[in-house]
Amino acid sequence: MAIEHDYFGLLESGPDGSIFWSESVDLGDQRVTVDLTAPDQDDVSAAALDVAAAMISSIEDIDMQARNAMVDELDDRTSEVIEYILQQQAQLGESIEDVLVDISGDVHVDIIRSLQLVSMTILADEHGGSDPFAVLEYALDPDATDEVLLVNLTSDGAVQSVTSAD
Repeated sequence: MAIEHDYFGLLESGPDGSIFWSESVDLGDQRVTVDLTAPDQDDVSAAALDVAAAMISSIEDIDMQARNAMVDELDDRTSEVIEYILQQQAQLGESIEDVLVDISGDVHVDIIRSLQLVSMTILADEHGGSDPFAVLEYALDPDATDEVLLVNLTSDGAVQSVTSAD
């Protein structure tokens, strides 16, 4: 079976009924991998695909919203954002300034600004549910796959949580 959508084209299911779509999109001067997945195509609605397409099309706005959510967590000394920042500072030491895209004097905000959006995974079967509909993966070093922050979004685009990969 298959699902046809204006944005995604023909989404064919695998032998197990799952669907998967992947593309790279531009965000400023970087490429972001966008994956759409669902374990069972029967759980994917046209509305879910419309929302997913809208999220991909407005990835710049979603990125800004996710970064603002990270900044909002800077007030909570026990947040995973703070833990991630402290870990990066300890690991990189003085050389952290080499990875910062802007040095404003507030190193925590500078690190958040310098994070690269590595990927966006859309869990199309979670439309309208309580689990994340989209997960954005951020890293200072895109090759360090264990040292990332994940921003979970609901299907209406609201930030649900910010967590680390571990």
